[in-house]
Amino acid sequence: MKKAKIIFWVTTIIIFLFEGVMPALTSQTELAKEGIRHLGYPEYFGSALVIFKILGVLALVIPSVPKNVKEWAYAGFGFDFIFASISHFAVDGIGFQGFFPLIFLVILAVSYIYYHKIEHYKNIAL
Repeated sequence: MKKAKIIFWVTTIIIFLFEGVMPALTSQTELAKEGIRHLGYPEYFGSALVIFKILGVLALVIPSVPKNVKEWAYAGFGFDFIFASISHFAVDGIGFQGFFPLIFLVILAVSYIYYHKIEHYKNIAL
């Protein structure tokens, strides 16, 4: 159980930092705005995406958030990473920019798997 919690929290904190904290701190920079424009999205899309990312990471790290809300947050991040990769591949071709979100998709998957392992342990203990 201790190993599962450590793996869950390490992967979840990585998602929290890269998908919540970093976008919150950098979303209004010219570099971030240019990145959104480069992919062909309007500027307001980037702002909306940051708001949903912040809400999503809060749902993942706050233990008292209902399970179904956490499931939606995991799903939302999964879609985000997949579509970010597709956007980069479509605009930039095959390159690191397109694979980078898939790395985070794997980290998210590990967090999700260990979230359910911890929940399973809790149900057995009851």
